Amino acid sequence: STHAILTKYLPKWGIEYSYFDMNKPETIEGLIKKNTKLLYVETPSNPGLDIIDLKFVADICKKHNILFVVDNCFATPAVQQPIQFGADLVLHSATKFMDGQGRVLGGVVVGKKDLIKQMYLFIRNTGPSLSPFNAWVLSKSLETLYVRMDKHASNALYIAKKLEGHPALSWVKYPMLESHPQYKIAIKQMSNGGGILTFELKAGLDGGRKFLNNLTWLSMTNNLGDSRTIASHPASTTHSKLTEEERQAVGITPGLIRLSVGLEHPDDIIEEILGALK
Repeated sequence: STHAILTKYLPKWGIEYSYFDMNKPETIEGLIKKNTKLLYVETPSNPGLDIIDLKFVADICKKHNILFVVDNCFATPAVQQPIQFGADLVLHSATKFMDGQGRVLGGVVVGKKDLIKQMYLFIRNTGPSLSPFNAWVLSKSLETLYVRMDKHASNALYIAKKLEGHPALSWVKYPMLESHPQYKIAIKQMSNGGGILTFELKAGLDGGRKFLNNLTWLSMTNNLGDSRTIASHPASTTHSKLTEEERQAVGITPGLIRLSVGLEHPDDIIEEILGALK
């Protein structure tokens, strides 16, 4: 959806955009133009789990007087607080971990009062307001957010360690694995690794489809952040409309599997995954 907004809708409103490589944050300043107003990052990113140094980016934004916006969906406030590192606005898909059980749709923006006031007036006049019932459900879900995220994270780390070195996989990626390229950044700005991990099947695109077909009880939806473990194959589902070049640009390889680790017993989860890899 973010890609569609950037490429299909912003140009209609005369808004320009440019991409930078999250793995090369030193290139950001070279892309800033006189008319640059905002810098948007998602960390950890979806689905590649790339992580960027929030303080490093915030300092660049302050130097050039541009807004720094962070999509914190994967981490949630229980794991990472971007405002502490200099972000101006933070976005959350409340549909995901904040709800935690796949019941409601919602979104959250937090940040400086003057910025939120401007957004509030826009929302009031254009209509994208949360229903009272959904707001109540989310308010109850927040009561258990920290407990749930701790469990999601401990399960995810357990599974990631079990999968590392599996002969059917090229690699396993999780923020709190020391093998993660940005591990040192993760431990600096995240309290745990969150509930998402990814791995690459050596068998590629067909291997991804076969893996999903071999699953017996893991959920195969395009959602994430549920109490149930959810497996997805972005190349053949959520990002299938992108060209191969576009997928490669955002780190989506043919055999990439994204696992949203749920609250089940970790031994049950890993048994299911290992069975599907056979």
